[in-house]
Amino acid sequence: MAWFVTALHTWFALMYPERDGEIMQGLVNTYKESGWLPEWASPGHRNVMIGSNSANLIADAYLNGVRGFDVETLYEAMVKNATTSEGRPRDKRGNVVNAVGREGVEYYNRLGYVPYDVGINENAARTLEYATADFSLSRLAQALGKTEDARKYAQQAQNYRKLFDAQSGWMRGRNQDGSWSTPFNPYKWGDAFTEGNSVHYSWSVMQDVQGLVDLMGGDQKFVDRLDSVFTTPPVFDDSYYGQVIHEIREMQIVNMGQYAHGNQPIQHMPYLYDWAGAPWKTQYHVRDVLKKLYSSAPDGYPGDEDNGQTSAWYVFSALGFYPVTPAVGEYAIGSPLFRTVRLTMPNGKVLTIEAVNNSAENVYIQSATFNGKPHDKAWLSREALQQGGTLRFVLGAKPNKAWASGKAAAPFSMSAPK
Repeated sequence: MAWFVTALHTWFALMYPERDGEIMQGLVNTYKESGWLPEWASPGHRNVMIGSNSANLIADAYLNGVRGFDVETLYEAMVKNATTSEGRPRDKRGNVVNAVGREGVEYYNRLGYVPYDVGINENAARTLEYATADFSLSRLAQALGKTEDARKYAQQAQNYRKLFDAQSGWMRGRNQDGSWSTPFNPYKWGDAFTEGNSVHYSWSVMQDVQGLVDLMGGDQKFVDRLDSVFTTPPVFDDSYYGQVIHEIREMQIVNMGQYAHGNQPIQHMPYLYDWAGAPWKTQYHVRDVLKKLYSSAPDGYPGDEDNGQTSAWYVFSALGFYPVTPAVGEYAIGSPLFRTVRLTMPNGKVLTIEAVNNSAENVYIQSATFNGKPHDKAWLSREALQQGGTLRFVLGAKPNKAWASGKAAAPFSMSAPK
């Protein structure tokens, strides 16, 4: 799943770029030694999970100013992942390690999606993750001056649209001939998705949230659908697995409807209100998750830690912002947990984050300033944060629905370029 380590990596890119450069060079070494980028190294290539997740990490590192690694070799490796599935490593039993590269990439490149009816499980999740990886590839290609590649992969980053079923309003598996897979149950775990269901994966369009808003019928319908994730009972269909897997049980236990924070594919979802004119709902839900699902007790994680992603979500969210979209250097604003935080940036400059009137009840942003100037955007840039200074939020018990609610205040989307 694409977001196992993305937030953790972005934290390294923001705060420890030299170390992140070393991590990227480690990917270079793995590619040179094995011919493929790792997706779940433990050590060596392990046949676990899906996607082409290394693309997001590599592009995010380079676009966020990380250097000290062979980016051209990693670009070559990313293109290989996006081009062929031939020649992948095999396990001790001689089976292809299909978690490496992109399983079904030939179908994806021909049809724009991995079909449901060709014997490739978790096909819809793969398609959505490949589209996000293509966005990252396009961003890196543009930065490296490879304009033709940039256009190609930007177009492929829109492949998420091929899985959106307007009738149900959810992402859905699709057959080779273009027909929808049937029957369809948005609460069915697995099958076309990975350790989750359509309700979880339908938000996996980090590269083009505005495009997803438009597909779902505009801001209000998008907000209503986001709301429904928290209000729909945690019903499920576990027939694909034949048992209740622990991720399902964790969704039930946290008692937040269909919101399964313990499983990473939906962790970014509370921040999506920032794109639809309702950032105050992001503020509410982020603080609610911070309060209810994390603690210093032995059960202080709400599910899998998964290589640092769950902790990274907490750290970013507690600061008051979160990296939803890879490779753009923007952070969607939530609601800071602490009254004062000081971060020493890699250049030695200090960023101070103040949350005036912060309390368990006062979670809504009334106003914000950055270095004394009004800040009315629902996002912050990496460049601004690394220059240091004082980011000041004034919080209150009632939402200020006017703050950062206009379209011009929304973070980056492919469908709404700045």
